[in-house]
Amino acid sequence: MTSIKQPESVSSVLKIFGILQAISEEREIGISDLSQKVMMSKSTVYRFLQTMKTLGIVSQEGDSDKYSMTLKLFELGSKALEHVNLIDLADFEMRKISDKYGESIQLGTLDGMSVIYLHNIDASFSLGVKSKIGYRVPSYSSSIGKVFLASKNDQEIKHLFEENDEIRVLNSETIDLSILLSDLSNVREVGFGEENEDREAGLRSLAVPIYDRFNEVVAGLCISYPTVRYSESVRREYLSSIWEAAERISEKLGCKSYPVH
Repeated sequence: MTSIKQPESVSSVLKIFGILQAISEEREIGISDLSQKVMMSKSTVYRFLQTMKTLGIVSQEGDSDKYSMTLKLFELGSKALEHVNLIDLADFEMRKISDKYGESIQLGTLDGMSVIYLHNIDASFSLGVKSKIGYRVPSYSSSIGKVFLASKNDQEIKHLFEENDEIRVLNSETIDLSILLSDLSNVREVGFGEENEDREAGLRSLAVPIYDRFNEVVAGLCISYPTVRYSESVRREYLSSIWEAAERISEKLGCKSYPVH
């Protein structure tokens, strides 16, 4: 079989990224070990390292032959992330889900004890959930809110309740914090929040977290639908779709490792 020869410039780029990948896996590494790892000659590795050192991408301590990564590439990556717009990223994914199922899709974030909707796509059905951008719902009774609260530990949640003057009432009954903490423990275990007529009769919803580059929950992606369209197979399909969408959004926000679902 005839092998396809790559242009020299492409080959050089591949070698550079191979060296960077190898260095990134070590705190510091010498030329001999590095050349073995990337399967290149010492002279080739040395030549590339000197260029990267000049550009500030790698550093060399004194007269040591050990090289390590600098924060230069992180700086460049962070600048790229500054131009990432969460709502624009989410809109693309939300519309795909909306087009597929016709249900209401919401993007929300936590503000105090409330979830505020940042973006929304209404259901295409005449019998569907309607909501508005800027609309607020209690965090402890909404699927998005449960996702956010579950990302905190029990002590932080208790503190939120103790320090917030917002009336904690659901269906005319005062929220039992011990029951809520138990519910949130389950949310942590399964990885998603669920609302089953918690705020409104006939309404169900599922929500999953969206993470940033620090693996912090920055938003929740939710699909809402009436109980008349509920079935366990529908629930599983909806959940799978919003999970996949949230993972793609999180990846574009810099999240390296979205939790397994």
